[in-house]
Amino acid sequence: MTAATRKTRLGTVLAAAALTVLGATGTAVAQAPAGAEQRTVAVTAAAGVDYATWDADVRAVVGEARPHIESRMAQGGQKQAIVLDIDNTSLETHFHPFPPTPAVAPVLDLARYAHDRGVAVFFVTARPGIIELVTKANLTHAGYPVTGLYQRSLSDLFGSTGEYKAAKRADIEAKGYTIIANIGNNATDFEGGHSERDVKLPNYDGQLS
Repeated sequence: MTAATRKTRLGTVLAAAALTVLGATGTAVAQAPAGAEQRTVAVTAAAGVDYATWDADVRAVVGEARPHIESRMAQGGQKQAIVLDIDNTSLETHFHPFPPTPAVAPVLDLARYAHDRGVAVFFVTARPGIIELVTKANLTHAGYPVTGLYQRSLSDLFGSTGEYKAAKRADIEAKGYTIIANIGNNATDFEGGHSERDVKLPNYDGQLS
């Protein structure tokens, strides 16, 4: 099987699961068209949020936080980790709703930089565990190193998102890691601590889930 064929098949599998993923993230979109193995072009699903502005704002936030994170990596001496939210933090879900969803470029660059220097890269998301295979396939397809992926179990779906995410960061710490940065775009990504530095990306008063 050629690389092009594998890529096309992966795109088809991810597109078939698109509505499930979108239901989990709360993004309202139309049904996937036939031949949805080719991802949709960038769209704006919420009034007042345009891609260029969002992209510039994300780059500004990551650019401001990155020197500190790089400095912390250079100190070493511990098992270090960064924790990433997924939707509109690691993947451009809002603007490219149909999988395979592309990476948020500056976050991907930071994740690769960290991984290349021995820092673990964990993902903690509110997505349900039933779509874990789809989620992990999309992350790796987008180029992310994945040390670990946490998604909500059935019991987690009935509890607080913030408490769930804090518990998973505590679990990462229990494995011996120091979380030097926690990157997300919602307040629930940061509740409960368990991170040396929180990096909040824009969500424009909740318009980006």
